[in-house]
Amino acid sequence: MADLPTRAQVVVIGGGVIGTSVAYHLTQLGWTDVLLLEQGRLSSGTTWHAAGLVGQLRASESGTRLVQYSTELYERLEAEVGLSTGFRRCGGVTVARTPDRMTQLRRTAASADAYGLDCELLSPAEAYERFPVIATDDLVGAILAAGRRPRRPDRPDPGAGQGARNGGARIVEKVRVTEVLTRDGAAVGVRTDAGDVEAEVVVNCAGQWAKQVGAMAGVNVPLHSAEHFYVVTEAIAGIEPGLPILRDPDGYTYFKEETGGLVVGGFEPEAKPWVSPDAIPYPFEFSCSRRTGNTSRS
Repeated sequence: MADLPTRAQVVVIGGGVIGTSVAYHLTQLGWTDVLLLEQGRLSSGTTWHAAGLVGQLRASESGTRLVQYSTELYERLEAEVGLSTGFRRCGGVTVARTPDRMTQLRRTAASADAYGLDCELLSPAEAYERFPVIATDDLVGAILAAGRRPRRPDRPDPGAGQGARNGGARIVEKVRVTEVLTRDGAAVGVRTDAGDVEAEVVVNCAGQWAKQVGAMAGVNVPLHSAEHFYVVTEAIAGIEPGLPILRDPDGYTYFKEETGGLVVGGFEPEAKPWVSPDAIPYPFEFSCSRRTGNTSRS
């Protein structure tokens, strides 16, 4: 069993990208008595399932600035902690199949200009030059957003976790929180399968388990896991490293280069819930659905 402290100023529940980021930023603010608890291994849950796309252009300026900061953080973490995050720039192409979609993309380009992001309107032929395996006969146009970058999902991002450790945070894996301890309506610690820990602050960063953790403290977190399907292809001629992300909102799909092939995923307009939050399998590390699997290869 893990050797847990009996008290910490802050307990962070969950060691995915959000939990490690919270721990890292708390240490950057001078909070050194930070304990992060992860039921499996770092980045082994919700974070591991991410497609690895970092799109900087958002619907609001505040959202855009936040993601801009995130990309700057990913870029500097490698030098700061000495561990590769697998992050690299590649840009993104979004195609339009209808005049209405193209109007929307023109508005997107105008917003990008206002936020200081590089964004270029493309003809179908120019879109093909950027992504030379697409069909263009049904395209009206496209945009190239140079500020869109992927974060490679084939390696869990260790940067924020190591940065948190360097700042004094303690990270304990293979410890499961079973109860949030409360007093007078406030969280005062956690109960785990390795012992109790008192805390002044408890932070719920449990990803798809967040609703379960919230319920432990009488808090409703409106979140559930939905099924998502994607295909990982073998190598394809014309697919090279550095190829931009391709998004086809009219076809509800995205395409990302992966070791010379493609990851092709869908944006499900009406996503189907996977299981209820209290029925998520345990343990569930680096895993897809235990029913039939979420991935297929061709």
